Amino acid sequence: MPDTSRELDVVVYGATGFAGKLTVEYLSRAAGGVRIGLAGRSADRLRAIRDSLGPAAQDWPIVVADADKPETLDAMAARTRVVITTVGPYTRYGMPLVAACAAAGTDYVDLTGEALFMRESIDLYHKQAADNGARIVHACGFDSIPSDMSVYALYRAVRDDDAGELLDTDYVVRSFSGGVSGGTLATMIEVLTTAANDPDARREMFDPYTLSSDRPAEPRLGPEPDLSWRRGRDIAPELDGIWTAGFAMAPVNTRIVRRSNGLLDWAYGRRFRYSEHMSVGSSAAAPALSGLATGIGKVAFGLGGYILRLVPTGLLERALPKPGTGPSRRRRENGHYRIETYTTTSTGARYRAVMAQQGDPGYQATAVLLGESALALACNRDLLSEHLGVLTPAAAMGDALLVRLPAAGVRLEVSRLN
Repeated sequence: MPDTSRELDVVVYGATGFAGKLTVEYLSRAAGGVRIGLAGRSADRLRAIRDSLGPAAQDWPIVVADADKPETLDAMAARTRVVITTVGPYTRYGMPLVAACAAAGTDYVDLTGEALFMRESIDLYHKQAADNGARIVHACGFDSIPSDMSVYALYRAVRDDDAGELLDTDYVVRSFSGGVSGGTLATMIEVLTTAANDPDARREMFDPYTLSSDRPAEPRLGPEPDLSWRRGRDIAPELDGIWTAGFAMAPVNTRIVRRSNGLLDWAYGRRFRYSEHMSVGSSAAAPALSGLATGIGKVAFGLGGYILRLVPTGLLERALPKPGTGPSRRRRENGHYRIETYTTTSTGARYRAVMAQQGDPGYQATAVLLGESALALACNRDLLSEHLGVLTPAAAMGDALLVRLPAAGVRLEVSRLN
């Protein structure tokens, strides 16, 4: 049940932005009696959003808050049990709100896929948040809930079967259809240029354990490349005939999953190895496409920031979609994804987790994942873990999401294959 010691259960900060509007639209349908507030810089724009949501939202309070005015973030955090923030790039705008929530003991969820921001958040606020009883949970959208929760669901099934520990575990995007917003592109540019301009940031970005809860204690498993191409049958017999390329979001998702393992005291196993791939099909051209797509991904990840230095800023601003814009409603509704994650355990057992959802992965589907994450923190406190501080979705609320996501129309199933 919601915590009644505060005025509100959930505040959505950034409610007038593209992702924020989708999130509040979802909450207006799914939140029931949860006490929700809408937050941002403009009271007039917030009222316009509220007016568009229908009768369920007409009593939702308006909260004026601005990242440039930390005192307004402090006041907002003190009023609510949970803050959702969709205001990015988080490296530029996000840290004052993390600070406010850590100080107030307020739970927090966001959409960030920015590993450098998450690392700084851990370094600056993990202890304070834990001391004050807060859960700061990053990466609660398509980046990185399907990755994190698929592995957590596998772990729970393997544990229940007493089938040992997880060993090689591979996430494969079998199908994907979705668009890109101006905000997402702005974030990608911010991350790549930061890494190009700061050698320490670049080193952290390339460290597969950069988000580790205890870097020296991590298992030494040899190289773990972020992007690699493989034949499907080398991942699992069920994938015979297809080829895979490295998945574009692997450099973020893999670090979230590895942090979950550490936060959970290496419950997945000390020999747990995790990688992510994207199917490129089974045509005669698939092997070449696999290598080409992976190569392009490596160039973008490794050299993108240096390449962007050569492009005039004005040209980028004119060529790219503006922040606050995104795919049309029709494209959002027609989008979808299906993920299959395969693991082999230390006893030789093999399992597969399937996670699938209708809706554009980065927007319509993400609004569901983000909204359900906040509702899990606000309403399912008996199912939350005992961990506090700067966490991952699985480490903070894995059991709660195993219950909530299927009820919200997200398919998440695990089966044993032998």
